Amino acid sequence: MAVELGASRLLAPYFSSSQIVWTIIIGTIMIAMALGNLYGGKSADRDPDPDILYRRILIAAVWIAAIPVVGKYVILGASALLIFTIDTNFLVIAAFVSCMIIFVFPLFLLGTVTPSLVKYTVDSLDDSGRTVGMLNACNTIGSIIGTFIPTFVTIPAVGTSATFLIFSGILLVIGLIYFLSSKHMARICVICLILFILFVVFGRSYSFAFWEEDLLYEGESVYNYLQVKEDDSEIVLSTNVLFGVQSIKMKNSQLTGMYYDYALAAPVMTGSEKSLDILVLGNGTGTFAALCLDLFPGSSVDAVEIDSRITELAGIYFDMPDSVKVSEYDGRAWLMAAKDQYDVIMVDAYQDITIPFQMSTREFFTLVRDHLRDGGIMVVNMNMYSDGEGSINNYLTDTICSVFDHACSVNVPGTTNRELFACCSEDPSLMLDRSLEQLNNTTLRLLLSKVSSSIEECSAGTLILTDDKAPVELLGMKLIDSLIADEVRYYKEIYEKEGLLGILDDFGIS
Repeated sequence: MAVELGASRLLAPYFSSSQIVWTIIIGTIMIAMALGNLYGGKSADRDPDPDILYRRILIAAVWIAAIPVVGKYVILGASALLIFTIDTNFLVIAAFVSCMIIFVFPLFLLGTVTPSLVKYTVDSLDDSGRTVGMLNACNTIGSIIGTFIPTFVTIPAVGTSATFLIFSGILLVIGLIYFLSSKHMARICVICLILFILFVVFGRSYSFAFWEEDLLYEGESVYNYLQVKEDDSEIVLSTNVLFGVQSIKMKNSQLTGMYYDYALAAPVMTGSEKSLDILVLGNGTGTFAALCLDLFPGSSVDAVEIDSRITELAGIYFDMPDSVKVSEYDGRAWLMAAKDQYDVIMVDAYQDITIPFQMSTREFFTLVRDHLRDGGIMVVNMNMYSDGEGSINNYLTDTICSVFDHACSVNVPGTTNRELFACCSEDPSLMLDRSLEQLNNTTLRLLLSKVSSSIEECSAGTLILTDDKAPVELLGMKLIDSLIADEVRYYKEIYEKEGLLGILDDFGIS
């Protein structure tokens, strides 16, 4: 269980932590354990020697200790090879192949433990039920420990790499105690101990983005991989090693040049001359909240952010205003408990391809609507826009239109983001046009004039997400496949014509 939870954190920065990735991890590990059970039972019947079992435990311990050193290279290497050979379901296949390479062998070895112990401990049929029951109870208790300790103690405190090393060390100690107590197999004990020490030394680099230099921060929370980096113009928070910006702080200007700026159309739609009560669901480090406080004086911002570590980083690196009242909670659960109403509610809880289904359904958007005042605006950041029939954004749009009377959306140039605005009283685009005439901030008026000129009305459809049925993971995976295909098409063409050497030459590597 500890390896399984560690696997989810190892894969999440590269493939997300969606239900699909969890399914791949659980399925792969169950296959490995089942094969280990079969082989372990037959092996124990054939040769009931405990030395064989403890050798397997030592080998599994060393393999697991190696994961922090080589795991991320395996993931990137497998992905690099697959990206040129497959056209669909890239993330699913890449995650599955990575799991097979990294985790199947040690989990296969650990799967041999239970049937082997049954063989060694059952003396007669008279007490076989009690013995097997005791072994299964111990197995379950171990699984409970291996579930709670990584999630609530080791991963938040010392990280994924150290978690693999800690539980690998436990397995190693078990094997060493057995062999040293019987004075057998001293050579294999020494070899395994030396390898473990080497992996501890070289596996203590907790960097998932090992190619990045001078990161301000890289770490993990209970919920996320977190990375903060800085250049001359900005400080950025990301929860993915390869792509995605969850928060940004500009050093020399108010506006970011990203979707946060387009989302500012929402408070303008309500009328720019009055103070506003604003709610942000998915606050991050407070980019949108800070912009609202700067550009709409006298406004107040309540924010909800489930990850307390992100809120801590907001104060350390992003200068989030103290006046932003942040609640560390799930956005939907917070809405169910809250009674206040707002002029603007920003829904920004979708990270890359990880879309929490409970914040994408008709029931959720009904809660949002009920917390808006008359004439209030909801703005939703749909971070992967697409126009294909049956895409995730078609579903989100149809779902929102089933709750709100009026909705319109606009693509954010140079990004994959689309902002959707919804209101029950009036067409948001008409509200924006009317309010722009009264807006005194010239920079903001010029920006939102671009929004006004390209915003499009959303029409209602039949693709409705509900609490009972919301396949957001499959829809998101389908969309990210198309985005990846667009990004690598150029290199695929080079690979087909010139092979790997052509790609290396294009990168200036000869």
